[in-house]
Amino acid sequence: MVNTEVLEKKDTRSGFGAGLLELGKTNPEVVALCADLTGSLKMDAFQKEFPNRFFQAGIAEANMIGMAAGLATGGKIPFTGTFANFSTGRVYDQIRQSVAYSEKNVKICASHAGLTLGEDGATHQILEDIGLMKMLPNMVVINPCDYNQTKAATIAIADHHGPVYLRFGRPKWPVFTAPDQKFEIGKAWTIQEGTDVTIVATGHMVWKAMEATNILEQQGLSVELINIHTIKPLDDAAILKSAAKTRCVVTAEEHQMHGGLGDSICQLLARNNPNPVEMVAVNDSFGESGKPEQLLEKYGLGTDNIVNAVKKVITRK
Repeated sequence: MVNTEVLEKKDTRSGFGAGLLELGKTNPEVVALCADLTGSLKMDAFQKEFPNRFFQAGIAEANMIGMAAGLATGGKIPFTGTFANFSTGRVYDQIRQSVAYSEKNVKICASHAGLTLGEDGATHQILEDIGLMKMLPNMVVINPCDYNQTKAATIAIADHHGPVYLRFGRPKWPVFTAPDQKFEIGKAWTIQEGTDVTIVATGHMVWKAMEATNILEQQGLSVELINIHTIKPLDDAAILKSAAKTRCVVTAEEHQMHGGLGDSICQLLARNNPNPVEMVAVNDSFGESGKPEQLLEKYGLGTDNIVNAVKKVITRK
């Protein structure tokens, strides 16, 4: 059983803000840029503490990426901040040409990702961003699961030389990882070992997978649960080792089924050790306005959906 007692809830965007402020105090090369969403991205503390290292780009996201590329060329470590939709879809050409192609040391930090953006609706709920970013050569893609892991990831990516896409969310979410954790890019975290099925989850869906794990274990199943916070580079060894033991995998992500974590897992297994996979993700549709939890349920990302996927995939062994 995994511990699903909720001690506190914090939004992951606040973890980003806290990590950015700490970086500002310890690394003078870190600078921050925002596209008129300083409060939403929780970048206001950095702005107040380091006004000469903060640049307000306004509602001009493409210009912000160009500015960040220039600052990186000058030796700075720029962290850009806006909603995930505007961080990727709106500025994909600028990211591809000015950041990824030349391996600029730019950290693209994206809040309000996925369905849990909630009431702002389909036009803001980007569900394709992981796919867009993982396809770019040289790009690291990170999707942490709670406040503490987001803060740790924010601090860790400053030490990685090269472009990074850091994805996080809007709603208050259970905090269940250690505040003093060491974040390793590309290193999966096995929350619990098991023998009957592997559940691989990322972002907010790690908590849903933990809830599903407890339900399944009460029904007599042994679940191996893995938190994939780094989607690229993927921890191939951890996934292949687990799949070889359990012989079936369920993936869970707040993203389109096409192009996300599940696709990466399927490619890995197909090339190395094919095993049945079921994917819990949005099935080729846009979202809508609503409460975060209600949207997860409606679009098939609830706890019960993971439970049902596990039962299905086990029959396919």
